[in-house]
Amino acid sequence: MQNAKSDRGDTPDLEGLARRIRGKIIEMSHKAGAPHLGSSLSCVDILVAAYWGVLKINPENPRDPERDRFILSKGHAASALYAVLAHRGFFPRDLLDTFGENGGSLPEHPSPGCVPGLEAATGSLGHGLPLGVGMALASRIEKRPYRVFALLSDGECNEGSVWEAALFAPAHSLENIAAIIDYNKWQATGRSDEVTALAPLSRKWESFGWSAYEVDGHDIHALKARLGEVPDGSGRPVAVIAHTVKGKGVSFMEDDNNWHYRIPNEDELKAALRELALL
Repeated sequence: MQNAKSDRGDTPDLEGLARRIRGKIIEMSHKAGAPHLGSSLSCVDILVAAYWGVLKINPENPRDPERDRFILSKGHAASALYAVLAHRGFFPRDLLDTFGENGGSLPEHPSPGCVPGLEAATGSLGHGLPLGVGMALASRIEKRPYRVFALLSDGECNEGSVWEAALFAPAHSLENIAAIIDYNKWQATGRSDEVTALAPLSRKWESFGWSAYEVDGHDIHALKARLGEVPDGSGRPVAVIAHTVKGKGVSFMEDDNNWHYRIPNEDELKAALRELALL
């Protein structure tokens, strides 16, 4: 992991970095006419904590066989991951201005190998955790030390494939995988806990044999501390329930599910950037 005090390495101002990344994500949504803005904003702090404080990665060697793996299972939030990868030094930041362009390398849902640092094609919900479990098992078979982190949406936990993977991981004592749930309390059509009986979410993961922890999903330092303790010494896989706010960072977007599909117009873009102290 790089240690330079800049966006490309470990920086003391992670909150400021997260704010700049949020601004870029909003610009990308506006320019590309792309939805899923609220879902992208809710997971920024999780991504910043992971990429600047937890993952053993090297942007200059993105295919290092011993690197930690990070899978964005909630692939509709791809703009957040692209912005983080660019700021972390995996590819030039000006490429972000091509997000969503026809034939470009930054599709609205990530495709395999579209940019360095992207581990898997995701967006058809429920696939990221099974992929991650397979990678965690492969690390054991190959005797490699890497860990696997899969970021899921709370609505994604409606998928049966999530729970099949959740049964498999503890059965094989895969202590090197963590499922991070971006628990922003919304999915496309309503409140997550009302669409299905999702709560109490941490107890459900525990009942499947995981070590389950709850954390403020916008406290970057708490996230770094918790994710940094994977494996946690229990011999079990780890589930981190990150309590977040959909649309986090912009007052008129926060906890408003309309921003699951809405795209900011010019005035809303400027208002959001002013709130983020970027304009």
